[in-house]
Amino acid sequence: MRRASSSAWTSARATITATPLTPAGKRVFDKALPNGEPQLRAVFDKLKAKFGTVLVVVDQPASIGALPLTIARDAGCQIAYLPGLAMRRIADLYPGEAKTDARDAAVIADAARTMPHTLRSLELADEITAELTMLVGFDQDLAQEANRTSNRIRGLLTQFHPSLERVLGPRLDHPAVTWLLERYGSPAALRKAGRRKLVEVIRPKAPRMATRLIDDIFAALDEQTVVVPGTGTLDIIVPSLAKSLAAVHEQRRALEARIEALLEAHPLSQVLTSMPGIGVRTAAVLLTTVGDGTSFPSAAHLASYAGLAPATRQSGSSIHGEHAPRGGNRQLKRAMFLSAFAALHDPASRTYYDRCRARGKTHTQALLRLARHRISVLFAMLRDGTFYEPRTPRLA
Repeated sequence: MRRASSSAWTSARATITATPLTPAGKRVFDKALPNGEPQLRAVFDKLKAKFGTVLVVVDQPASIGALPLTIARDAGCQIAYLPGLAMRRIADLYPGEAKTDARDAAVIADAARTMPHTLRSLELADEITAELTMLVGFDQDLAQEANRTSNRIRGLLTQFHPSLERVLGPRLDHPAVTWLLERYGSPAALRKAGRRKLVEVIRPKAPRMATRLIDDIFAALDEQTVVVPGTGTLDIIVPSLAKSLAAVHEQRRALEARIEALLEAHPLSQVLTSMPGIGVRTAAVLLTTVGDGTSFPSAAHLASYAGLAPATRQSGSSIHGEHAPRGGNRQLKRAMFLSAFAALHDPASRTYYDRCRARGKTHTQALLRLARHRISVLFAMLRDGTFYEPRTPRLA
């Protein structure tokens, strides 16, 4: 049974480049194709008629590769995924420095032919997982936008009134603070409004912190008696930025509700959220990156994919110890790291973390080791379909 491989990728354009190869490395054809169903289906049908089995490999399973993969699967082709980082490293082994679609297509096709171990399987995503993938991506875009806007506000406050930034900066995620800055964006505006009025208008939005927040604001205002040139512009810039930040936060809250509703319909949601430190957003990331875990032979494979498997750096007689690799799925790695931090309230997780610190590990190193241990627990939970059971982990 002969096999040909086709590739599609790189930029979000209306065309893709396909380079089918036979097992012997002979090119069947090499040209750009419209990213449309009739043309792609015709190519896949022609290859199937001639070679029997067709393996379609992409380096971007989402975005531009989503339609070709769907059509290939519907046409009865096998499909696989070559991670972009692996593809770039393999491309360095080929002569030439050009970065073109045609060259990349040839590299992907030849890697599929000669290095099949570099490929990852792509299972058919159900509707819930497909929707979660899109929503998680959008939520991460909004998170980046919120972080950018928040940093801009903090930068302005630091420039013109550092004391005020120390009070308001860490609280910018609170709706009451963004609401306040929308209406009183400068030190002068806050002073003019007065302590009593600000407490009254803030109390409905933050009953427990209203008085303390306003007291902290006026204490900060009293620390600085000089006015930095340009402070008046805050009345224009800060309210606009605060309004944008509040809108992004509102979008994320609405998105979280939609993600939570989808999670409730997924059979693995309760398994994932039973683990301490895994909330709605983290569970959604795990479902979209790991799925049910069946594509990973062992917990070690999953840890390697997440970039949490320790790697020894040795040169000659020098051994520099074990370090977390720089590669791996960054989205999954970040989710596991943050969930490990969030799980420090769990007695078993805290015990493991404290033992790591007692052995001289830094805070980050201890969290990475805890995240690696949690990967093994997560793999077992997904494999067996069981809920989390607290146990004191042994320190390796």
